[in-house]
Amino acid sequence: MNEIEQLKKIIKETNNIVFFGGAGVSTESNIPDFRSNNGIYKQNKYLYPAEQMLSRSFYISHKKEFYDFYLHEMIYVNAKPNDAHYALTKLEKENKLKAIITQNIDGLHQESGSKNVLELHGSVKRNHCEKCHKFYDEKEIIQYNGICPICHGYIEPDVVLYEDPLNEEIVNKAIKAIRSCDTLIVGGTSLNVYPAAMYINFFQGDNLILINMSPTSFDNYANLVIHDKIGKVLKEVTNE
Repeated sequence: MNEIEQLKKIIKETNNIVFFGGAGVSTESNIPDFRSNNGIYKQNKYLYPAEQMLSRSFYISHKKEFYDFYLHEMIYVNAKPNDAHYALTKLEKENKLKAIITQNIDGLHQESGSKNVLELHGSVKRNHCEKCHKFYDEKEIIQYNGICPICHGYIEPDVVLYEDPLNEEIVNKAIKAIRSCDTLIVGGTSLNVYPAAMYINFFQGDNLILINMSPTSFDNYANLVIHDKIGKVLKEVTNE
């Protein structure tokens, strides 16, 4: 039995699956990741390192530079869901997938139709003016260059920056979902981003599945490891 057949069998035999995903889920929608050779952190187009520009202290002290980076490098309005997103939506509709826990901020899981999505790092699709609290979507924050046209306050993205705490309610829901599921599928992540990667340690179920292009530090603990594209794998295992 090959890896795809093994995963098909596991999915068929369980009805309590949780998916935990990272940047690799979005790269197949042409959204760059952070740490690869072509990733956002390797670019040298700006005066400051990307990790510094994505910090809360930088947002507070360098608004112009923050928005110049954020609006051009973090929002991809033309990105569309890929095979991985649609496969997970299918599993949710079949009542097998109970939750998606994502480190991504692009909102593509919801766009593909998934309902129970826990966004650990927020979403580029939600933005609010710091002064009047008016809501803006990702296209509008670009259109207005980060400045509220009503009160001229700064439009703050609902994303978790470096130095920010994660949302406690979402973290608790994520941990509860991982702790209570029978099968945990981890895909498109190297599991190097903390504290999110630590949540895998709460898994107590039967099947830990890792799908990633490169090895992870958790490979030795998994029941099944597949080194391939997450979209390709999930499309194969969910096709009839």
